[in-house]
Amino acid sequence: MLLSASAVSGPFLRAEKNSRKIFIGPGQYGFLVTVTHIFLGIGKNCSQMDTVWAQTTLNLRARPRGFHLITAEVLNAIPELATLQVGWLHVFIQHTSASVSVNENADPTVRADFETAMNHAVPEDLSYQHTLEGPDDMPAHVKASLLGSSITLPVTAGKLNLGTWQGIYLCEHRDRGGSRSLLLTLQGSRKI
Repeated sequence: MLLSASAVSGPFLRAEKNSRKIFIGPGQYGFLVTVTHIFLGIGKNCSQMDTVWAQTTLNLRARPRGFHLITAEVLNAIPELATLQVGWLHVFIQHTSASVSVNENADPTVRADFETAMNHAVPEDLSYQHTLEGPDDMPAHVKASLLGSSITLPVTAGKLNLGTWQGIYLCEHRDRGGSRSLLLTLQGSRKI
């Protein structure tokens, strides 16, 4: 579903980008940061922009326990992303025993090491009380809480603005978790 509306009441918008360095903190213990502001407002001789909201559910096929790259599937599910100049993509997993994360997309051994580390951090052999759904269920809930149920990603010039080696992970914490559903919500401005 795609919704579009004027970003402000006037027919024209002005976009300004302004960067400056500022010092934050008390005395000698502060630090220097670069602050970049992007301002959208009414102005003359400017491109008109629309605000875009799009939302869809992405149903992922069942995967084995582990960490799986799903960036391409997410992008294919929400083609409106390519129309945005600036915005956000929010990815929410509608499950309590799987999670989503952003991490390295190049070396597959990173994903194997994540599984090893998470199994070490949250072992299956603790004295869990919630055991009705199997020995992998309660540890899966804990792992999902640690990694999180959502991520918000910046969109710039029609693309996800990820780092060079970053990709979106489905973190499947069950031995047989089944298919997983992601709610994708896109918000931003596009030039028209």
